Amino acid sequence: MIDFSNLEKYRENNRIEAKKALGGLPKSLWETYSAFANTLGGIILLGVEELADKSLRSVNLPNPEKWIEEFWEIINNPQKTSVNILSGSNVTIENIEGNRIIAITIPRAQRYDRPVYLEGNPLTGTYRRDGEGDYKCTKEEVQAMLRDAALKTQDMAVLDKMDMAVFDYDSVHRYRTRMKSCRPCHVWEQEEDAAFLYKLGAVGRSEDGKMHPTAAGLLMFGCEYEIVKEFPGYFLDYQEHMEEDAYCMDRILSSCGEWSGNVYDFYFKVYDRLAQEDAMVHKALGEALANCLINADYYGRQGLVITRKRDRITFSNPGSFRIAIEAAKSGGISDPRNSALTKMFHLVDIGERAGNGLLNIYNMWNKQGWKAPVIQQSFKPERITLSLAMEKTKGKEQAAGAGKKTNGRYQQEMVIAYLTEHISAGDSEIAAILHISAKRAAELLKELVYQDIAVVVGSGRSRIYKLKS
Repeated sequence: MIDFSNLEKYRENNRIEAKKALGGLPKSLWETYSAFANTLGGIILLGVEELADKSLRSVNLPNPEKWIEEFWEIINNPQKTSVNILSGSNVTIENIEGNRIIAITIPRAQRYDRPVYLEGNPLTGTYRRDGEGDYKCTKEEVQAMLRDAALKTQDMAVLDKMDMAVFDYDSVHRYRTRMKSCRPCHVWEQEEDAAFLYKLGAVGRSEDGKMHPTAAGLLMFGCEYEIVKEFPGYFLDYQEHMEEDAYCMDRILSSCGEWSGNVYDFYFKVYDRLAQEDAMVHKALGEALANCLINADYYGRQGLVITRKRDRITFSNPGSFRIAIEAAKSGGISDPRNSALTKMFHLVDIGERAGNGLLNIYNMWNKQGWKAPVIQQSFKPERITLSLAMEKTKGKEQAAGAGKKTNGRYQQEMVIAYLTEHISAGDSEIAAILHISAKRAAELLKELVYQDIAVVVGSGRSRIYKLKS
């Protein structure tokens, strides 16, 4: 993550924490361990001070071996930390111009290990990273991590306080009609609605032996006024702003009372509005829409919002990534937040179960010559936003405009900061972030490789760059 021979190029940020630590292991070290593990990962530098200009400088630790031994004793103590997610290679002694420091590289914890907390209490000892500092998580944030840690996804729960009357059966019948078209002669085709919904996973039996809706069934086919009883923050919102001066030319709201308000009907209402001349682009937008609905945390706040403008479509949903963003971009790994919803959509040929949804979208945007998709993951509250610009990159004209505002060194620092924050990136992604040409982005990245600050992984269109470890 860090090129120690160029330490002065780095700054404290969401993934780098420097501690002078001449007096031993600082107490705040453990808060940062929890924070990095529960956010995006990061590196703690012991024996590094932050100067007035925010640059970093090493100091010499008198006995780093002893402190590392103490570190392992504490991190393996379950009364201090809930879990040790590190191995020996994560803690190293580095020599910077004769000064010995300790570097502790902390990966993002797997969802089943989160929350990583201190002092035996997740509600009072769970931290996250925000900018340059750590903060104590709210009860809501801790509960969201605990839901994600469960073996069964949250939408599989049987809601035994509700009955079959919560469903909008027009939605159910529309789904069955589409499934019949997608999968003719399916073995469930002749089942009555109740039996069909049971086999689909939309209903289940509780301890009383009776049939009740599952969370997935309620979301997929329920009436909106019933859905909000289980999910108080449930809100689906599509906004169309095709003119800059117009407040909103068109809007679809789950709460309007004019339609069911459920996830299934929302998908098709929005999908029709996203129509494109290119059928493959339209399909990719449908993939983005399905990903947004399938991976939302419906117990979260602020609802699901999709905004369409003339040159951009943004998909935003509550919840964080359950796998690393880079793994999601690369494809082949699937860990949906709502696996029952995923299955329901898949049976009517919506969504990509193999984990290639984001990869397909990136490939389609690259094929069109459009600016690279931008993914943002935020916390307080947890939220994922995918922004799809539908305009060509401007190449030399854009580079010239950017050149007036910045020089090569500043651009390099921006690339380093971006790679520190996002782990890796390709030429087109850097070009979109810095508003420069793809050619200029490639030059900047190659220069960082030449300076031994970054490394290149892969080749051709799959080529990405990472900061050297």
